[in-house]
Amino acid sequence: MLLLRKLSHILNISVIVAALGYFVDIFDLILFGVVKDASLTELGFTGKELLNKGVYLLNLQMVGMLAGGILWGILGDKKGRISVLFGSIFLYSAANIANGFVHDINTYAILRFIAGVGLAGELGAGITLVTETLEKEKRGYGTMVVVVFGALGAVLAAFVGQLAESWRTAYFIGGGLGLALLALRVGVLESGMFKNISHQNDVKKGDFLSIFTSRSRFTKYLACICVGLPVWFTIGILIIFSKSFAEAQQVNGTIVAGKAIMFAYLGLSLGDLASGIISQVLHSRKKVVLIFLATSFILMMVYLFSHAPSVSYFYLLCFLLGISTGFWAIFVTIAAEQFGTNMRATVTTTVPNFVRGAVVPLTSSFLFLQNSFGIIHSAMIVGSVSILLSGIAVLSLKESFSKDLNYIEELA
Repeated sequence: MLLLRKLSHILNISVIVAALGYFVDIFDLILFGVVKDASLTELGFTGKELLNKGVYLLNLQMVGMLAGGILWGILGDKKGRISVLFGSIFLYSAANIANGFVHDINTYAILRFIAGVGLAGELGAGITLVTETLEKEKRGYGTMVVVVFGALGAVLAAFVGQLAESWRTAYFIGGGLGLALLALRVGVLESGMFKNISHQNDVKKGDFLSIFTSRSRFTKYLACICVGLPVWFTIGILIIFSKSFAEAQQVNGTIVAGKAIMFAYLGLSLGDLASGIISQVLHSRKKVVLIFLATSFILMMVYLFSHAPSVSYFYLLCFLLGISTGFWAIFVTIAAEQFGTNMRATVTTTVPNFVRGAVVPLTSSFLFLQNSFGIIHSAMIVGSVSILLSGIAVLSLKESFSKDLNYIEELA
């Protein structure tokens, strides 16, 4: 009851729009993975080509997200948080609707890149806006609401992908949800902190390269990225390749990757709710992340070595893994709280996208090590390293709970 009373105080239009925006963002991000095989099959690809073209499209979407993270981050600090929030929604929604009309792989590839660019801006702009508009003692609840609700978009994507009449209809639904959200733009106010510096021409804003011109700034930025690595190790390897892990453990039954993703994201949503509340109770971001990292390590070992006796037990482990990595909201909030107003959107938008991009070296390392150690032990090695790096990164950062964010980053 106390939690509901506190949430009612922070549920302003900015929090609601950011939460709905991230919900649609995650829906569209996961939807591609759900309908990928069906869409490519209809376009005439089978067997090994199905896998190759799927990886090709996924990589293009990821390149788009990396480019979009930088683009939207800079625009967020130069033009405002609101323009990025709704500009990104429009771009990925339009791309997804267009995706429903494709009949060749080249058009599909271009549209996945464009969708990736659009998808990159939503979370960073939303979290930046929420952290700057709520009271410093309560902003943790706001970012928690955004990510908890957003993670449920993955669950809806799994259902829509399976129940929609066709993969084209699924894309139309995703794009339509985003365009409908644009109607809420009216009434959303720009961050007061941003407005205070928007007309100060002597203040450098959104200078992405300045992150790399200062050793302390770059170290802090790199640490922010490392904090989130275990989340995408879990999703990008343990969950995405869940069918392969189940086969290696000789699980009695067939694991469906779509269901594993759904259970993991349900857990992720619950984990983000728990981590947000615990952070507010402990008045700490760092302690919460360290608790969840320890839990992630234990559950990773159970997942890899318990030899699940049934499909239900395996899905339960996917759900629990999701809970243990449910510190995504805290992770993005930490990034937002480490930098000044003139660099906050740039950092908060690029950091989660670089973590998503880190899936490429993580999966490459995982695949490389398989030749020598096998699927189970290679996952254990990569997972342990990512959790260790995250722990070191957390300890290197200053505690930022209730930190005053109304300041400017001094850029040389």
